[in-house]
Amino acid sequence: MDERLVDTFVELADTLTDDFDVIDFLHLLAARSVELLPVDAAGLLLADRRGQLRVVASSSEHVRLLELFQLQRDEGPCLDAFRLRQVVTVADLTHDAETWPSFTRIALERGFRAVHAYPMRLRSEIVGALNLFSAGPGELAPEDARVARGMVDVATIGLLQARVIHEHEVLVGQLQTALSSRVVIEQAKGFIANGLGLAVDEAFALLRRFARSHSRKLSLVAADVVGQSDSVRELFDDPPAR
Repeated sequence: MDERLVDTFVELADTLTDDFDVIDFLHLLAARSVELLPVDAAGLLLADRRGQLRVVASSSEHVRLLELFQLQRDEGPCLDAFRLRQVVTVADLTHDAETWPSFTRIALERGFRAVHAYPMRLRSEIVGALNLFSAGPGELAPEDARVARGMVDVATIGLLQARVIHEHEVLVGQLQTALSSRVVIEQAKGFIANGLGLAVDEAFALLRRFARSHSRKLSLVAADVVGQSDSVRELFDDPPAR
């Protein structure tokens, strides 16, 4: 656990490479949150240039849809964490159905009892929020809450550091591109799922492994999948091992 945690902090701090991939970076944060913390799922919302939140990363398709529902109904923990700029925790949604009635109903239907939302902020700057979901009720233990806060802080600092190094407009453009790329990635997931007979989550995992194994950006591989480029024929003919 300690070694994996250290590795994760190093990965989250490494945002200064020329080929820095925002989408893959944020999926790393979501995936490591589930791996290292006693939670069952994670979703991440990122603010676009107008300050509106968009779903960018999630640990599963169910969570992505839940986060989309949260945005459509304009209610939920991630929205409050972003707007209030503070951690929002509900230890048992069954005892607090009034705060976010629509969100709570869907979350409980999806099997989640507790939620912990962390704003991605540094002083006056805020770029998004991370949602952590648990199937059982209860708050995070203090040491787990510190790990969660630490990962979010390091990821936020990494993004803002990249902005400082590469200039404000460059990072804003990257974030906007990341948000726009989600559409292509969702299409690619559907192509792969239908073509290989996989669940959507499995299709995304396969897409990400293929991109990493070929040292290519996730969004570019997704575009090639949608465009049926020869460069990704191997993905369908000889997919990476699961």
